[in-house]
Amino acid sequence: MTKFPHSARLMQRGTAFLGCETAILCGAMSWVSERHLVSAISNAGGFGVIACGAMTPELLDAEIAATRALTGKPFGVNLITMHPLLFDLIAVCGRHGVGHVVLAGGIPPKGSVEAIAAIGAKVICFAPTLALAKKLLRSGADALVIEGMEAGGHIGPVATSVLAQEILPELAEEHLVFVAGGIGKGQAMASYLEMGAAGVQLGTRFACATESIAHPEFKKAFFRASARDAVASVQVDPRLPVIPVRALKNKGTEEFTAKQIEVAARLDRGEVGMEEAQLQIEQYWAGALRRAVIDGDVEGGSLMAGQSVGMVKAEEPVADIIAQLMAECEEALERR
Repeated sequence: MTKFPHSARLMQRGTAFLGCETAILCGAMSWVSERHLVSAISNAGGFGVIACGAMTPELLDAEIAATRALTGKPFGVNLITMHPLLFDLIAVCGRHGVGHVVLAGGIPPKGSVEAIAAIGAKVICFAPTLALAKKLLRSGADALVIEGMEAGGHIGPVATSVLAQEILPELAEEHLVFVAGGIGKGQAMASYLEMGAAGVQLGTRFACATESIAHPEFKKAFFRASARDAVASVQVDPRLPVIPVRALKNKGTEEFTAKQIEVAARLDRGEVGMEEAQLQIEQYWAGALRRAVIDGDVEGGSLMAGQSVGMVKAEEPVADIIAQLMAECEEALERR
């Protein structure tokens, strides 16, 4: 890090909190953020995060153990707040001595933040608004990620640059805030660090790393895509509050719209309750994502990608990606 003195100084709080060399988190991407990518990012000085997604406690247990076998550096685990076995998953993290748990996908349920603190781990939460950011910090969150709508996967309605302007001046001095969404180059990192961010989170930039297990066809789709190809899903029925998902436009995008219509009709007929309906939508995404990432079905699967996808041009080792981001960040800070 002495190679990047300006960046290191601005990232100091973030690196101290995460226990790594560079305050660059890898966003948790289902099927992609598994042992190989996570360990590679941590080994390269960043902070890898396992995407638990819909995993059972047994699967998560095996994934953490396998990641530990590949790296001695710190990494985190991302848990979805609506997972029916959330507290069992927290217990698994506790047994493995996981240092950081990221809660994503909604407001943390009652007692979950306390349960994570009880296993001795730090709690990182996603905050889509300033009001919610303050509430989460009062509830015991140790750090926040503010993620703008340019991100891939599940997104909120506000752009990263606007969230950063709203939240960083208010909270960044006293609290740890990481910025995510649409970051593809070190110059953007530099500007958020100067605004007070403790670090940044990138997903799309790492999805096609050499160490990523994503199918070659999945990676090729990313290399071909431009920013405007990564579109947000359409909500069909306001009574079925589906968090929009940003992905590359393909046949799967249209199929998701049809799936929402089908689930909404079942909700109408009283065949499923609201929670079950939302869970069915989530399970649909998990399956569609697996088809794209693992099987290489780039037509029918879900190609979740952020708008920074246009900056992903080739397969590169994680260490090279991080080194390039840091060099760009340092150069931008030096020029200023």
